[in-house]
Amino acid sequence: MSIEQQPSLPPVLRPANPPRRELSELASRFARTVRGDVDGIALTGITLATADLRPGEAFVAIQGVNRHGADFAVTAAEKGAVAVITDEAGAEIAEAAGLPILVVDDPRAVLGDLSAWVYGTGAGDPLPLLFATTGTNGKTSVSHLLEGILDQIGVVTGLSSTAERHIAGEVIVSRLTTPEASEMHALLALMRERAVEAVAVEVSAQALSRHRVDGIRFDVAGFTNLSHDHLDDYADMDEYFEAKLPLFRPDRAERGVICLDSPSGAIVVDRAEIPVVTVGTPSIAADPEAATAADWVVVIDEERAAGTTFTMTGPAGSLTTTVPVIGPHMAANAALAIVMLLEGGYAWDRIVEALTRDGGIRAYLPGRTQLVSGATGPAVFVDFGHSPDAFEKTLAAVRRVTPGKVLMLFGADGDRDASKRFDMARTAVEGSDILVVTDHHPRFEDPASIRATLIEGARKARPDAEIHEASPPENAIVTAVGLVGDGDAILWAGPGHQDYRDIRGVRTPYSARELARRALRAAGWPVPDSRWPVPYPDED
Repeated sequence: MSIEQQPSLPPVLRPANPPRRELSELASRFARTVRGDVDGIALTGITLATADLRPGEAFVAIQGVNRHGADFAVTAAEKGAVAVITDEAGAEIAEAAGLPILVVDDPRAVLGDLSAWVYGTGAGDPLPLLFATTGTNGKTSVSHLLEGILDQIGVVTGLSSTAERHIAGEVIVSRLTTPEASEMHALLALMRERAVEAVAVEVSAQALSRHRVDGIRFDVAGFTNLSHDHLDDYADMDEYFEAKLPLFRPDRAERGVICLDSPSGAIVVDRAEIPVVTVGTPSIAADPEAATAADWVVVIDEERAAGTTFTMTGPAGSLTTTVPVIGPHMAANAALAIVMLLEGGYAWDRIVEALTRDGGIRAYLPGRTQLVSGATGPAVFVDFGHSPDAFEKTLAAVRRVTPGKVLMLFGADGDRDASKRFDMARTAVEGSDILVVTDHHPRFEDPASIRATLIEGARKARPDAEIHEASPPENAIVTAVGLVGDGDAILWAGPGHQDYRDIRGVRTPYSARELARRALRAAGWPVPDSRWPVPYPDED
């Protein structure tokens, strides 16, 4: 079964009472030419995918890698589409559907503005407060921290992250880090309909490059950091960085909050075309002096397996609180989230009162250095990190809270940026006492070849290192647990929150968190109850 056919894919959401728009008005606003009669036709939505199409919606057909979306215009008509929006090439193909065809130069480039008009979710429309976070690492963490703190101060929240979508307490598994523009605008319309006050949105570089957040103006945009990643999508790091910068323009956001812990932060400040506020954590910053000179300065007070206590000081005052995950970088993420809320208009005293009342930040970060083990035995952290920088920071954090040995368990994505694999392996072996190399998403690559590359990179960095190879991951975690004991720690990096593995285009049920819990239990260690979706049969 293909990914497209798989019924487990989460649904695309729509408002229950979508606005009705006249197709003729859409044509006059956006179309270069029109084929067919558009008068007297109303539409209630817009979509790129026939699988998600509902009667009364317009179907947007774009050129794909292998096929033009217009090839599916007949299917769209059968499912109740009222029009096709496409380019000239698509218009010729779509004629067989017998629907009105609106021709635009670049359907993907105009999709955001189209969707904003259809759903009434553009810059001038009434919407919840919108918080966007971009950067290589930390986007998901900041987004969930924003949501957690907002919940603590009594705000009805929405969330769109790599891991999940949340709408006023309802949880939906995510498809993409940032949804396609049509899905994003429909989601915002649904959140408005459900009286959501503030929304945290994770915005990837690809989301900006591929027009997924077009038509949206965020109230506050945050920047975490920049490090080696996604060079399968971008020619080099400069191009990757440039893809993120448009978020800090007046048409994209009103205000920005920039973390200065990576060198790229200062460049974002210089290049931003909107007012910005800065946050720095000198103890982990590439340039401690620059971080010390930030508007808000973060000092790490204590690191424990259950969380990191920090103090942040800035124009509004000083706050000491705890983020419920390990690592100074997580404290930096939490401080960034708090300052973003301040810039969004939430009062400092309101935030301080809530965090003091609750004894710290109450946020659930799925698969972000998530502790999945019990009170005794090896501590097992499952993390979504998949870049050399993420490995380095997280391993260092695990090391500081571990009295014994640190074991690193990881694999690498197939059909993704292969240029970072050696650096991933080097960082992993240098930061751990024991290394176990396994599989991640092989996709259409040979998993044995990926593992061989990782082992080669690790051996070159540390010829004397203890390195094990175990496949598949179900066996690898059992191997890892057998190599450590009480007081040791395992960092399983890569899978994080994900509930599947992509093997030759098929989504295979998978949960690193549950596999780790079961491996610990089988070894005789106490384990917590599952707080995550379990895609496996119940244990005997």
